[in-house]
Amino acid sequence: MITIWPQYLDKNLSLSQGRKVSKEIAVKEPSLSDIERALKRLGLQYSIQKERAYPGKWYEKSGRILVEWDKTKLELLKEVSLKIKEIRN
Repeated sequence: MITIWPQYLDKNLSLSQGRKVSKEIAVKEPSLSDIERALKRLGLQYSIQKERAYPGKWYEKSGRILVEWDKTKLELLKEVSLKIKEIRN
């Protein structure tokens, strides 16, 4: 299981604030529903935990998604981010 926090894909955040993908791939303010739509289109198994807070912002419940994935976390984040961009355009 791989955890995806919306912060990992957020273009507005710096690497030290939690972004894990490059700015070219990142999207503006991704929501759990954006990530969920991307995962559905990619045909991946996942579960959503809406009441979880990103450790860097423990006071803000942004939620997270746990994904069944057999490759690296970075590969998954890139796939999801690119799919969100495709859906938004």
